Amino acid sequence: MNTPNKNILLAVTGSIAAYKSLYLVRSLIKSGFDVKVVMTQSATDFVSKLSFSTLSNNDVYSDITSESEWNNHVELGLWADLMIVAPATANTLAKMAHGLSDNMVMACYLSAKCPVYFAPAMDRDMWLHPSTQHNIKLLQSYGNIMIDPENGALASGLIGVGRMAEPEHIVDKITSDLKVTQDLAGKNIMITAGPTQEALDPVRFIGNRSTGKMGIALALATANRGAHVTLILGPTYLSVDHPSITTVAVQSAHDMYEASVAAFANADIAIMAAAVADYTPNVVAKQKIKKKSDNLIVELVRSKDIAATLGKTKKDKQLLIGFALESENEVANAKSKIQRKNFDFIVLNSLQDKGAGFQHDTNKVTIIHKDNKMTSYELKSKDKVAQDITEEIVQIIDKT
Repeated sequence: MNTPNKNILLAVTGSIAAYKSLYLVRSLIKSGFDVKVVMTQSATDFVSKLSFSTLSNNDVYSDITSESEWNNHVELGLWADLMIVAPATANTLAKMAHGLSDNMVMACYLSAKCPVYFAPAMDRDMWLHPSTQHNIKLLQSYGNIMIDPENGALASGLIGVGRMAEPEHIVDKITSDLKVTQDLAGKNIMITAGPTQEALDPVRFIGNRSTGKMGIALALATANRGAHVTLILGPTYLSVDHPSITTVAVQSAHDMYEASVAAFANADIAIMAAAVADYTPNVVAKQKIKKKSDNLIVELVRSKDIAATLGKTKKDKQLLIGFALESENEVANAKSKIQRKNFDFIVLNSLQDKGAGFQHDTNKVTIIHKDNKMTSYELKSKDKVAQDITEEIVQIIDKT
């Protein structure tokens, strides 16, 4: 394998699986990587620093300070092109999810400007516990990439999921990802995501059930392949933290319109994944509306069509991608949107498909191009759907 000067920072935490990380260091070096190792103090109870230092041919750190010296975790974070936490214990996952910096590994993690992978290792019941699963979702929402644990014999004597992935599987995952990491380098991508909230008064609003999960997954998928992403995000409880993603928080359809028009001017690619309100109240009450009668009549007016506006100003080399959530005549309605809004392709999902659309971690989509080429995908996680959509974008770029 030919890898261009990739520096890997391996973080080892206190697990019986730490011995596997010795093999991981050797495999990474054989694959052409330069490896430095940091450890938690508890990890040194399982494997010595000397072993890692000998294999990596670099100093190994387990403390912020050693003797009279300060070990610069910031420099290590900047040095790394990629960081791997392997094994990643339940304790370390919790600290990573909540930003608790009480050891060298956590200091490096919070200083890292590169993609971060983590390979969980723990007993089956710890792995299945809701708090662990919640922490993993948080880490993934930050842009971290999980290398799935494997099924087999565990240190407790149980059989089940929780084993740290084998070193060769980790290396395969990393080298595979690095082959496509930079194919969107130099591209500016604008993505709209989440709902909008249209105020009725200072307290109430009209909204929808979008969470922004699909748009955030797209932001991470494209950023991880080298793009700089401007994520225009409506009001949601979700967030994303990635060095190549700039988030612009908006509230209303009008806010999203203005932010989108401004960002599109410098965008190579725009993905319209937000659920923007089609209608907005004509008048917004300055004070909370009081109950005065059995009926309340609210006049709604059309909000500005963001996608149609961008479609009219789209330059020849710009790509414009839309989304269509339909409940009937799905394909016909989606094809109509392609023509009306000048999309290069549209991502169709149907309310008829269980597990697709709003408030799900999964989605089932059909991609329809302006030349009527259609590709349908099975139900899968929104992260994987985002990868499929990103691949479609890359293929179009490769042909131009």
